[in-house]
Amino acid sequence: MIRRALLLLALLTPAALAQPGVDRPQPRLPVETLTILGRDGTSHAFRVEMALRPEDQTVGMMFRTAMEPDEGMLFDWGAPRESAMWMRNTLIPLDMLFIAADGRIHRIHERAVPHSLASIESRGPVRAVLELAGGTAERLNLRVGDRVQHRIFGAAR
Repeated sequence: MIRRALLLLALLTPAALAQPGVDRPQPRLPVETLTILGRDGTSHAFRVEMALRPEDQTVGMMFRTAMEPDEGMLFDWGAPRESAMWMRNTLIPLDMLFIAADGRIHRIHERAVPHSLASIESRGPVRAVLELAGGTAERLNLRVGDRVQHRIFGAAR
């Protein structure tokens, strides 16, 4: 019993806890350009961090204190799948755009609540999730069916 307690204490040292997602944000990920084409003919360009590796996706926007209006984070699952997100350790509200393999926006969840553990689901298979600053979808009049242009979705159609 004492051995287990000592082992647990050793694992909970500041050095063991000092890692992205536990107490601080991850370093900025590689950035690429992404464009959303509205059905009304509008075009909105974003600089998005690419969350490609599972460890980057797990941490995501945790502990970030701000996101610029033209920034985002794109979670690429590699292939269509059901997707669920949460806001654990996320300090700012986010809009989540669930994007089908053809680049069409499948679902939009606006203003996800910081720190919430509630599951935010895609409600169908999606290739990726784009996180934007909370309120962006409303501000830009983004809608389900709008098209996202980015290399992961293939050629623009």
